[in-house]
Amino acid sequence: MDPGLVCAAQRGDAGAIDELIDALLPLVRRVSARVAGPQAEDAAQEALLAIFRDLPGLRAPEAIVSWASAVTARIAARVDRGDRRQRGRAGPVDPERLASWFEHDALEVTDVLARLPARDHEVLVLRDLQGLSERETAVTLGVPVGTVKSRVHRARRRFREEWSR
Repeated sequence: MDPGLVCAAQRGDAGAIDELIDALLPLVRRVSARVAGPQAEDAAQEALLAIFRDLPGLRAPEAIVSWASAVTARIAARVDRGDRRQRGRAGPVDPERLASWFEHDALEVTDVLARLPARDHEVLVLRDLQGLSERETAVTLGVPVGTVKSRVHRARRRFREEWSR
């Protein structure tokens, strides 16, 4: 993405802001859908607001895509956690979306993910479904890379335990 466009949007250029929204919207929607599932549209809206609220503080305009991805994933995870807390259990994941990622029956995978604690659910979605690296996941969650490694290890173990029940 053109850093000049980002700089113009940072200065408040309305045309640049519109163009940047159009450019970032597919990314924001894709990340939100992968992380927040049924709450994706709410997460995408919140993420766009946060991105453009914090855009003037972005020091490296050439990093807009990775920065926007991280902001979106963090907000989508928060929205998903809040939604699951309101329902009192882990949130559903779209079985059709999962079907392309897993060889197993997507409904069973969805059920297993729904039984996992929020922290395990979140890290598995980011690492295994969204495909973020350990470093990207660490930035998204605001934790050290070592913490991501241990959470992924535990979450995968819990997933396997739940799967075999």
